[in-house]
Amino acid sequence: MSVLPAVVEALLKPEAYPHRPRKIELVQTQMSFVFLAGKYVYKIKKPVDLGYLDYTTLEKRLSFCQEELKLNRRLCDRVYVAVVPVVEEKGGFCVEGEGKAIEYAVKMRQLPQDRMMDVLLPRGQVTPEMVGIVAEKLAGFHKRAETNPQIAAFGGLDVIRHNCDENFAQTEKYIGLTIFRARYERIRSYTDDFIKGNAGLFDKRVKEGRIRDCHGDLHAAHVCFTNGVCIYDCIEFNDRFRYCDVASEIAFLAMDLDRYQQVALSRHLVDAYVELGHDEELLKLLNFYKCYRACVRGKVESFKLDDLYISEDEKTKALTAAQGYFRLAESYT
Repeated sequence: MSVLPAVVEALLKPEAYPHRPRKIELVQTQMSFVFLAGKYVYKIKKPVDLGYLDYTTLEKRLSFCQEELKLNRRLCDRVYVAVVPVVEEKGGFCVEGEGKAIEYAVKMRQLPQDRMMDVLLPRGQVTPEMVGIVAEKLAGFHKRAETNPQIAAFGGLDVIRHNCDENFAQTEKYIGLTIFRARYERIRSYTDDFIKGNAGLFDKRVKEGRIRDCHGDLHAAHVCFTNGVCIYDCIEFNDRFRYCDVASEIAFLAMDLDRYQQVALSRHLVDAYVELGHDEELLKLLNFYKCYRACVRGKVESFKLDDLYISEDEKTKALTAAQGYFRLAESYT
């Protein structure tokens, strides 16, 4: 692993926090450093420009931290506490201290790791009743979620095509590494054919108000069964990925349940949502959006192979995960 930034090294020490946690664990994504610090979690954005997100200035990172807090309170209100400064103090760095902010963090209450859906699924501890609760929460959320002509436009054919083309363009460099050329071409051909053959369907979804300000990153790792269900870590960095058809959102989690070989639970989620949301038409789009979302996850895991701060062990896991997602994407074609 490459040397971590000084502020990250500093935040691995208990004295950097006002509540002095006994143990601190660092988890990385391509865009964030996440510190599990006792009863709280602190999430700092990496100063990166990945094309689809730009965290390169402190002002932008602060703004996106504030947006993350606001948006995630829609589905997980009690967990998201505040945006707090990281300051330089007495020759070191600390959270929530006095002085000039050199970084910002989203402060959250730590959720129980053993109640995360991605932890429970391999143990066979997710029931149809639990999935039904998730479907009910999502149906209510989508009904309340904002929509307007600007948001609805993101369900238009041009945007759908652009999102898919961008996905393929960003995946191309990983051909031969995380995805075979033949698999890539097969998925691309299926996607192009579906879009061309279903222009009227996409247009109908827009007119019926099915394009909403959604969560945008709804996979099993972002669902926690605690005091009901908490769905967290939505996309804040790019409205285009959050403004989507509710069918795409449901397909995302259904795809992830398929990935855990829980096809019956996947079907139950979809059926429950279709009934609650009065959305039979969703079924016509299900495989298309499952394929798209599996490709998104395969691409995101592939990106980790280029991250300077991620260890070789983590990169090996990312490689395996990416390959699995792309295999799954092909299965929907």
